[in-house]
Amino acid sequence: MTALAIRQMDRAGLALGIEWAAAEGWNPGLHDADAFYAADPGGFLLGTLDGEPVGMISAVRHGRDFGFVGFYIVRPGFRGRGLGVALWRAGMARLEGRAVGLDGVVAQQANYRRSGFAYLHANARYEGSDLDRRADPAAVPLATVDAGALRAYDRRFFPAPRDAFLDAWISRPGTVALGLVEGGALRGYGVIRPCRAGFKVGPLFADDPAHARRLLAALAAAVPAGATVQLDVPVPNGQAVELARAQGMAPVFETARMVRGAVPAVEMAGQFGVTSFELG
Repeated sequence: MTALAIRQMDRAGLALGIEWAAAEGWNPGLHDADAFYAADPGGFLLGTLDGEPVGMISAVRHGRDFGFVGFYIVRPGFRGRGLGVALWRAGMARLEGRAVGLDGVVAQQANYRRSGFAYLHANARYEGSDLDRRADPAAVPLATVDAGALRAYDRRFFPAPRDAFLDAWISRPGTVALGLVEGGALRGYGVIRPCRAGFKVGPLFADDPAHARRLLAALAAAVPAGATVQLDVPVPNGQAVELARAQGMAPVFETARMVRGAVPAVEMAGQFGVTSFELG
């Protein structure tokens, strides 16, 4: 069998990977590729056989000490031949020396454990279309919020700085990014973006459930009435689960957040929606 050739993806190649993710039913955002590539242009690896793209993995470096694995895909028809193992090893090599996180489907937990990953918690995707939709005068465009304040707020809930990613994540076409500002202080922020099906909120970070509820309502008000909205909720935050359920949202998918190494501690209580299953 021809050996798998592995190389870094360019921006056009990442667009192909997004299409593969859509075919897997992961419902990526329409413009995710720009922000993902901005996070770490070298973090996306493509596997080819005789020049034909057959699989990929992302191994994105966040800051100096943290990494995140996602987009672990081998195309149907090429599975069961050890190609995924080669991609996995290449991704892990790129993140050598770092603590690493991933969101894996439940069925793959045992495989990740064999690679040294420990179960941290479940994330559940909630979905609904009858959310409270209400504008809020304190919810302002995130582009008007001081960039330093936004980055400092984000670091409360994410294990590493991700400045380039954030700049791109809040400014893509069709994306609405809001910060809840009171008394001159940022009390929460959230992003809603158009996806292949409906819209997805992520992240949704806030000081407390009341601010999270207001932010979610303001974000939902920015998309058409009746549109389906998804929110990826960290299950250990019971108040986040309660918020989703109170909005008539129901769980449709679950992943296992797993880690290898000592991942820096973050605040769980303020995480009402994770940013993405692909980059953390």
